[in-house]
Amino acid sequence: MNFRLPHTLLLVSAILASSELRSAEPDALRGDWPQFRGPTRDLISPDKGLLKKWPAEGPPLAWKADGLGQGYSSVSISDGWIFTQGHFGEDEKVIALREEDGREEWAVVVAPAITVELPGSRSIPTVDGDFLFVQSVGGTLTCLEKRTGKIVWQRNFKKELNGVVGGFGYTESPLVDGNLVLCTPGGADATLAAFDKKSGEIVWKSGVPRFNHPDANAAGYASVIVADPGGVRQYIQFLRGGLVGIRASDGAYLWYEDSSANRNANISTPVYHDGYVFGASSYGAGGALVRLESKADTTTAHLEYHTIQMKSHHGGFLLRDGYIYGTDEAILTCLNFLTGEVMWEERSVGKGSVVFADGHIYLRSEGGPLALFEATPEGYRETGRFDQPHRSGAQAWSYPVVTGGRLYLRDQDVLLCFDVREISATTHAGRISRLETTDIVEDHDFGRVGIPNIFASRPEQLSTRGH
Repeated sequence: MNFRLPHTLLLVSAILASSELRSAEPDALRGDWPQFRGPTRDLISPDKGLLKKWPAEGPPLAWKADGLGQGYSSVSISDGWIFTQGHFGEDEKVIALREEDGREEWAVVVAPAITVELPGSRSIPTVDGDFLFVQSVGGTLTCLEKRTGKIVWQRNFKKELNGVVGGFGYTESPLVDGNLVLCTPGGADATLAAFDKKSGEIVWKSGVPRFNHPDANAAGYASVIVADPGGVRQYIQFLRGGLVGIRASDGAYLWYEDSSANRNANISTPVYHDGYVFGASSYGAGGALVRLESKADTTTAHLEYHTIQMKSHHGGFLLRDGYIYGTDEAILTCLNFLTGEVMWEERSVGKGSVVFADGHIYLRSEGGPLALFEATPEGYRETGRFDQPHRSGAQAWSYPVVTGGRLYLRDQDVLLCFDVREISATTHAGRISRLETTDIVEDHDFGRVGIPNIFASRPEQLSTRGH
């Protein structure tokens, strides 16, 4: 007896097989963003094969997760897990989600939820191997097991190290460098401190002098970075008083430079490249390039230029191919890194945070809209813009993350995951997406047959309509 499958069943089988093949490749979607500002702590994503142009409605939304509490924390991603922080009533928690669908795996209280100026968490967990290192608004540094959330050790900056920080609380995201965890308690006793990452024991404390005003050595709101100018490994931080360098081997104070500092809030993390460090802040201060010159085990700092045209408030800036990109207050600006020359300026979507991926820069406005533009000094070339859905009433200060072909946007209690892969957009726009317009097909054997609309370009478009 011959049995012939109806055309519709063959079609549906092919579609389901395609879906299974795509869903069976989770590793292809796995991101690697283990810390604030990405794998190399510079807002550069190594992702390739991403959308060069967004559709008018924006890239497709893969999933939405909520229940993250109050906070401006962004996310870190490692081994199929997503980590973030949030305030829940009187508690500050660390939350772990599954990368594939945003489902919560665990949530652990690490400190009291201290409200200063604004409610909510600020820092981003740092992933190192099987452990997380997180910092609370009140200054509690915690090491947790990545898979379980079990607390391994804790230290408190204010109680143990006489820490001093500004009115917005601690916002830094820890740096792991070898066996050390680096943080900025602030103050004369421990401006910066290095902790043994396994035990939490203090390896060294560095007391920076009050070089230009009484609170110069207080912690700012930037995060520490590591550099090796002239072979002298050091940690560079933007304190309340300005940029400083601390020797990595023993915590010795090396240098400071205050041309880019204001006396209110130094927030943006500096960038380093090939013996030069660039820092910038708002409140009228602007940016400055500092040349670092090392000899033996010491380093001196020399101001190369100061510019008023990179008054970076809180969204940060990035360096790509010799050019700085960031918002000068509300104006998106491209600067020549070595000279400070303004290459171009554009209002775009306004003041916000940036991240680079696959030849383009993603700009997230504090008001919510996002823009995609080419990373080129030749001019502003926008290739996409959309309004973030599911907006809260708070400022969108969480940095965007691009990894594993996904764009992640945290907005207080909600995390949105967008698919920004070029191949995904081609699939949606091509032969499969033709089935999105209807749930009914004609079949020679069975007549009109309904099929699931499984390839909707957005989850909210998934349909179970009957006919």
